[in-house]
Amino acid sequence: MNGPRFTSAFAPELERFLAFKESMGFHGATRVWYLRNFDQYCTQRALVNLDRSTVEGWVTSMLPAHEKGSRSWISCIRDFGRWELANGHEDAYVLSDQWRCGNLRPQPYLLTTEEITRFFEAATRLEIRSPWKWQGSAFFALMHSCGLRTGEVRGLVPEDLDLDARSLGIRWSKGKRSRLLPLTDQIVDVLADCDKISREVFGEDRAAFFISTFGAPVRREAIADAFHRIWNQAGLPRHSEGKSPTPYAFRHHFAYANIERWMAEGTDVNAMLPYLSRYMGHSSIQSTFYYIHTSPDFMSGYAELTSEGQGILPEVGFE
Repeated sequence: MNGPRFTSAFAPELERFLAFKESMGFHGATRVWYLRNFDQYCTQRALVNLDRSTVEGWVTSMLPAHEKGSRSWISCIRDFGRWELANGHEDAYVLSDQWRCGNLRPQPYLLTTEEITRFFEAATRLEIRSPWKWQGSAFFALMHSCGLRTGEVRGLVPEDLDLDARSLGIRWSKGKRSRLLPLTDQIVDVLADCDKISREVFGEDRAAFFISTFGAPVRREAIADAFHRIWNQAGLPRHSEGKSPTPYAFRHHFAYANIERWMAEGTDVNAMLPYLSRYMGHSSIQSTFYYIHTSPDFMSGYAELTSEGQGILPEVGFE
């Protein structure tokens, strides 16, 4: 490796820490990569104290890129903190157990009204030759208006939608829980247009409601590709640091928008959460509480949603 591995104020200690790990038989390149990332983070911000704000600040900056994967990488900075304590650095911070994999959920990307509007405007004029040209709006509109998971939308078959009855059946979703959801007139119109074109192109019998160019159910990777293609065509910005937009942002938005609407109306949110939990297919009310407690600046960051009029969580089917 050319040049020093580390450049921050922690460089000497990081080198000694790695030398210690290697003397114990641990020669992981992955550990070196993450510690170099931490080192660059500290160099860019001129950080000199291994305190809580430094350590948790770096971990938080890394979470968006690891939203779906393992957080085993966090152990490298926890081990470094422990090593520093053992070597006389009494103020060194050891990352709390609450950051372990499974105990921490990253903050979702909070969509703005402008981003949603521009996204769906771009989706209606998507420049692509695949079925996403006509089904992109419908796919993401279902996530936005019903708070569905990507896998739930991907797994729909034509028989799951009764557009005349304005209802949608989610069968054996996460945790093997099924539910019947009412649909608004607006989303029914969008789905009907999508279904009409798909039937004209692929015939009456197709493998799924949303399909690929070859008539197969859309792949998981294709959903993210379509989302980012629409996002880019809309000319929406991408942030080099912090949270990044994903298709799941529409599911998060559905929850936030309803909670914020109830707050603005003076409705008892605690009384409404069981309805929201059941509608979204959560395994427990604790999963729904996440949408209230996950962001400390929730109220200020989402005040604009009160004027959107998204009140689309129907009471039908919840009596």
